[in-house]
Amino acid sequence: MVALAQAPSFLPATPPVEISYSMATLTKMAFEGQNMVPIQTKLFIEILHDPANVAALMSLAIIEQLKGNLNVGLDYQSSALSRHQLYSMPSKAETKLRILVLAAPIHMGGNTPIEFLLENSAIDMTTLYVLPDIPLPNPLPDHDLAFVAAPGDSDHTREFLVDIEQKIKNWPRPVLNHPRFIAQLERDVLCRKLDDITGLVAPETIPCDRLTLMKIAQGSVSLDQILPGGEWPVVVRPVGSHAGRNLEKLTGIEQIKPYLATCADVEFFLTRFIDYRSDDRWFRKYRIVFINGRAFACHMAISDQWKIWYKNAEMVESAAKRSEEEHFMVQFDADFGARHEKTFSALTARVGLDYFGIDCAETRDGELIVFEADNALIIHDMDPKDVFPYKSPQMQKVFAAFEGALLGMTAKA
Repeated sequence: MVALAQAPSFLPATPPVEISYSMATLTKMAFEGQNMVPIQTKLFIEILHDPANVAALMSLAIIEQLKGNLNVGLDYQSSALSRHQLYSMPSKAETKLRILVLAAPIHMGGNTPIEFLLENSAIDMTTLYVLPDIPLPNPLPDHDLAFVAAPGDSDHTREFLVDIEQKIKNWPRPVLNHPRFIAQLERDVLCRKLDDITGLVAPETIPCDRLTLMKIAQGSVSLDQILPGGEWPVVVRPVGSHAGRNLEKLTGIEQIKPYLATCADVEFFLTRFIDYRSDDRWFRKYRIVFINGRAFACHMAISDQWKIWYKNAEMVESAAKRSEEEHFMVQFDADFGARHEKTFSALTARVGLDYFGIDCAETRDGELIVFEADNALIIHDMDPKDVFPYKSPQMQKVFAAFEGALLGMTAKA
């Protein structure tokens, strides 16, 4: 690891720095198994010659995180952000709009991965990392719209949302995805917000700390004291976790202590388990994004296991699964989307965001089960086109809709 020079005092009134390699570019390279050592070596050399090269530091931060070295990556990012708040990704076509993205200084993928949405667009993007106790740059970079990308999936990240909300008061341009709505996406808040929508199931979710889980395991506290009407099995997950990290189904109190032995987290969510298998006994989970209230299919995962996300569904290995996903995506507006059109309308009205996504399923009675709503769900066009020929046209449709929504917002302003 390259030694980092002591950061100078922060200077807020500085222009954006163009990043060396965007998160979308580097993630795609890693996804395809490309060798990033030459890029990493080049960045190391640049930093050796100029330890204050913040563009190289930010790119190195992404590479280290992609390699699984989270703390090293965050150290590089912290060093860069101590010097500079603003990073640009110029449009690859003639610029039609300039967007200022307000992001939290957290791990890659924690903020809305807007780089994937705008990678080949005519929109010039500048990311402003909003840092606690640091004033905004003065003057702000020229922009037509601001977009809040910070997440609200933990107490830590909600602190950034509170800070952003204070700082965007009297903002000179339209602001998309207001922080107060993002903060209401947390699982225990969302289930109450959605619980009376016709055709929608939002399983009750309750926060529970480690000590309380131990008391349930010991029998001094009953499950239904914490999760009203709670019956086994229940789903437990750490607050702020994603991609299945320490997500488990517990069928009784005897499983709590072994579960806690596997993770050091102190705050958890408990959710009633819903058996969402279809009549053929397969579990089907869907990712859908909403752009100005309109639903777009992003992927479908099929598995014989309830704990399912796209990576473990073995979609590459099964032509039958891919055929079903193709039908889901190509026929979405006439099939899945049409079935849930009224529910989607009520859902987007309650959530209140210009852009967000959900992971969902269907009950055997055809109701929509919403597991999660998030402004930072990853969507991309990185899957091999020879295996998933139907995906790229759909994802390009999503990206075009997002670009069109931003351009339309500017026209109204």
